[in-house]
Amino acid sequence: MIEQKFKDFINDHHVLSLSTVKDGQPYTSNCFYVYLPEQNMFVFTSDKETRHGSEMLDNPKVGANIVLETKTVGKIQGLQMMGISEPLKGEELKKGKLAYLKSYPYAILKLETMWGLKVNFLKLTDNRLGFGKKLIWEEE
Repeated sequence: MIEQKFKDFINDHHVLSLSTVKDGQPYTSNCFYVYLPEQNMFVFTSDKETRHGSEMLDNPKVGANIVLETKTVGKIQGLQMMGISEPLKGEELKKGKLAYLKSYPYAILKLETMWGLKVNFLKLTDNRLGFGKKLIWEEE
């Protein structure tokens, strides 16, 4: 079970930086997301023809992070994660699309492939809990 501190941080933000790899070369892109806690899944949209989209089709193992931008040391927070990202299908596609469009209704104008990033590792750094304090969650 994921601690509420993780969920609170995730729900306070809306953009993640997604990292993919192909032929040993990393690539990072930014994506608006919604989080579905029941599935422990981030949902975002992107065309399969983008660099990160085609790289996820070749290698669904990805890394991502979400960060609070601050120069105040005592407020530093960030979430790093790893997981599997694949195009959504069936019931997951319906739920994901509904949640995404609720948060970003303008996305209906150019709704690309809906992706689900199912995380298996989370590391939350939160200096509000103490300098360099880290909380770790891993799927069993």
